[in-house]
Amino acid sequence: MITNWIAAALAMTSTGSICPTGLFHSPTSHEYVVITQPQAGNLRFMFGDGRRGSLAADDSPLKCTSGKWVAGDNAASPPWSMVALRMEAAEFTSHGTKLSGTLIEPPGGPHPLVVLVHGSERTSPLTSPYPYIFASYGLTVFAYDKRGTAKSAGEYTQNFELLADDAAAAMKAARRLAEGRFDRAGYFGGSQGGWVAPLAATRTPVDFVAVGFGLIESPIGEDHEQVLSEMRAKGYGAADLAAAAEVAEATGLLVGSNFTTGFDRLAAVRRRYGSRPWFTEIQGEFTGDVLRESEADLHRIGRPLFDNLELIWNYDGPTVIRRVKAPQLWVLAEADREAPSETTLASLLKIRGAGADLTIYSFPDTDHGMAEFVEAADGTRTYTRITDGYFRLLADWIKGARPATYGRARKH
Repeated sequence: MITNWIAAALAMTSTGSICPTGLFHSPTSHEYVVITQPQAGNLRFMFGDGRRGSLAADDSPLKCTSGKWVAGDNAASPPWSMVALRMEAAEFTSHGTKLSGTLIEPPGGPHPLVVLVHGSERTSPLTSPYPYIFASYGLTVFAYDKRGTAKSAGEYTQNFELLADDAAAAMKAARRLAEGRFDRAGYFGGSQGGWVAPLAATRTPVDFVAVGFGLIESPIGEDHEQVLSEMRAKGYGAADLAAAAEVAEATGLLVGSNFTTGFDRLAAVRRRYGSRPWFTEIQGEFTGDVLRESEADLHRIGRPLFDNLELIWNYDGPTVIRRVKAPQLWVLAEADREAPSETTLASLLKIRGAGADLTIYSFPDTDHGMAEFVEAADGTRTYTRITDGYFRLLADWIKGARPATYGRARKH
């Protein structure tokens, strides 16, 4: 294990200046900013309120001057100060596989301990701003590399059962690393992590589970909702939506059976709707890809092509949510095209009505990742920032603080 007290690395800006990456505090306000350098590309910034962008842009809010970050183009501005974060790397084992993680602690404490449960990405969470944004809000974070990615061994998978066991092992490792320096411990899961984090909470005791832009329905249900969301966005009416739902049900039957049944039904919807103008436009999570394969190829290579990551297609999310004993926070993006939120919200409200301890918020005009956007006439979106209030909401709820107003969030 390696411990250091400053989370930083030197990086060269587009102008040739060299400044550190890490978490920085404003000299004139309570603002924090995280500066990262992705594996490819220019330096990036993200403020605690969700503003983000490239530091190479002409209108970048920070400039590298004499090895320090200052506001704007004024070299005489007082520099932003680096926050001393305690970082400790560790290896832990799950099902015989060595996984790698890092504990990130802000000054002071004790703080709540949050284990970050990744989505489907294959990159290390340490290359993203999110662990450091959490730390800026006074949360201790354990961020670990998903099996088969970055420094973790094993094969990449999307098997929720195995990933939940990994998350439970990560919680055990995090508790050991932060022993005596945290007051409560739980999970945050974003996107696909919204399936995994609650399941992990049924396998190890935790004090809370927070989910951002996740789904409660199965991956097959996700595909179905994506198809309908795409159709609505393009202005199709009820009859076409019903037809597209039939198509998604047919592909879902085929994929969910691991390509053992459903070929006749898929052939029937191809004959019935294949000439419709929307048929070739369908994307979804997998429906569009299935439709673009010939029946012969689906018979021959369908299973290895679509079921090579051990995904549990008919995962029963509602049952898992009901089994979680810890309080849960769910934060949904109302305009989420990747994880449409309407069905998830309805299911969560029903489960809460039956007695589950669920706090539910949603943010309007936000897409996956809680990203605000500008939408063009053709429906394409240009993403701008993470919606204001999202990170504050997560931090306040995890800390058990009194609820406040969080940007444009709606509480349900």
